[in-house]
Amino acid sequence: AHRVLAAAAGCRGGAAPGAGGRAGGAPGPHTPAAGPGARPDPHCLEAAGRLRNGGVRVLGRLDLARGARAHTELRHDAHRYLDWYRVDGFLLDRCPTGGAELPAIRRFVSGLRADTGTTHLVLGHGTHPHPGYAECADQLVTFAGPWSDYRWSQVAEWTADYPPDRFCHFVHSVPRGHLEEALRIARWQGAATIYFTDRTGGRGQGDPWEAMPGYWDEIVSRLGTGVSE
Repeated sequence: AHRVLAAAAGCRGGAAPGAGGRAGGAPGPHTPAAGPGARPDPHCLEAAGRLRNGGVRVLGRLDLARGARAHTELRHDAHRYLDWYRVDGFLLDRCPTGGAELPAIRRFVSGLRADTGTTHLVLGHGTHPHPGYAECADQLVTFAGPWSDYRWSQVAEWTADYPPDRFCHFVHSVPRGHLEEALRIARWQGAATIYFTDRTGGRGQGDPWEAMPGYWDEIVSRLGTGVSE
């Protein structure tokens, strides 16, 4: 069974979707902005409240910049998310993937959990990382990119040691006629949490995650009760 992400489209700097629960609203795997911003966004406050009232776990997006950002700065952003949007956890986007960076990420995740009482953490690698990262967080984003790459992608063998609900796939530029094929790939690769959209990304094309897919209703009809966040 698959779960598909949904959150309020166009919400900048505030709440992002997380795994678990149900939701209505427009989809999007993360917020476009790099952090919570300088002040609470009223649109994001409203969206986060609707999601939370619908029983959806709400995550704040922290951009790790592949390990380049200072941990003190990230913790500061984390507390803003908690104070303003009452998030349930965090998506650590652009997370490093290599074994050399693993000890630092492990220390940061441990400190973040202790400092914030966070119950749910997602590492947004966008590709298969060193297998040691699987022990650091509740979920890993092991693919984020276009359909042209996804349809030929390969799964890392070590992922078979974990249940499908540990892995997420975010795929843009998926043609309507290839939705079933995309679902088969996710199923075969053992990723239970997915987000597919026909929106495109790239130079001059904007953020493909920012607006809901043109075939959102079809996704809902295919997955039925499997739709969450």
